[in-house]
Amino acid sequence: MPRAVVLLVGAASVVVAVAGTKAIAWLLAPALLALVIVIAIAPVHRWLRAHRFPGWAATVVLVLLVYGVLVILGLILVVSVARLATLLPQYASRFDGIVNDVTAALARFGVGQGQIGDVAHSVDFGKLATYLGSVVSSLTSVVSSLVFLLALLLFLSVETNGFDERMTAISAERPNAAAALGEFAGKTRRYLAVTTVFGLIVAVLDTIALLIIGVPVALLWGLLSFATNYIPNIGFVLGLIPPALLALVSGGWQLMLIVIVVYCVLNLVVQSLIQPYFIGDAVGLSAVITFLALLFWAWVLGPLGAILAVPLTILVRTALIDADPRAGWVATLFNLSSSDKRRKR
Repeated sequence: MPRAVVLLVGAASVVVAVAGTKAIAWLLAPALLALVIVIAIAPVHRWLRAHRFPGWAATVVLVLLVYGVLVILGLILVVSVARLATLLPQYASRFDGIVNDVTAALARFGVGQGQIGDVAHSVDFGKLATYLGSVVSSLTSVVSSLVFLLALLLFLSVETNGFDERMTAISAERPNAAAALGEFAGKTRRYLAVTTVFGLIVAVLDTIALLIIGVPVALLWGLLSFATNYIPNIGFVLGLIPPALLALVSGGWQLMLIVIVVYCVLNLVVQSLIQPYFIGDAVGLSAVITFLALLFWAWVLGPLGAILAVPLTILVRTALIDADPRAGWVATLFNLSSSDKRRKR
């Protein structure tokens, strides 16, 4: 077939595949999250089996481990958000005063009074507090999604018992595909390990710093820093905005500036300078590809897509490039990390 026809058919297939993925994002996103979690903890199952644990006992330990971590994180989140919802109404008057000061400053710079009035009336801290309270009271609506995720984790954890035998069978028929799948699992674990370690470091440092500074609900913001650490490139900014705004209404501009400076010193150095070096060396993706993957998967799958951007990009690369020896030239477009280049040499 003419190359132009091949390119057009390929482009149309990509559009259809992306549209279908976006249409079932509500199902696919939690399923992929469960898959990544099971891949991350699979070595625990293998270690237990190597120490002569029965298959059912290893699976039970694995499921209890995952459920325990999710339950602890969920309890911390619910308690912290509930406490935040009770604190926000206390800062409503301070927020209104800050809005008045900002409008007065804008008026001195020649901004029209009508425009200032419209903006000032549209910003209502009391509405934000009411909205947050309604979000907290409606947390029960998330139970169905959580049950779905827990069920997926249970089924996938049970399936890990025969995973090695299945990989052996695949290796006999498709050795390149089996090697690519093994590489995907290994790179995903390395990425999660590096991101989790740096996320814990940042979360602990942020929590301690916010406690010393005196920002309310410091534990919640530390947990937010840990979660946003899984979002490449822009996670630092997303984790900074809420505590900075709360510092503004609780302690004024000086406290907000202190929070921004502390986050820049801690998070920017760790997340933007040190962590990308280790992540790029672990997964073989350049910074440009990582950023584009973040935008793409966030658009397709929503917030979970932003968190899973790197693992999903590794999966696509595994399925379309690494499993096909003829597609090796495409891998060069990914600007492979130094570890991949060393392995090639």
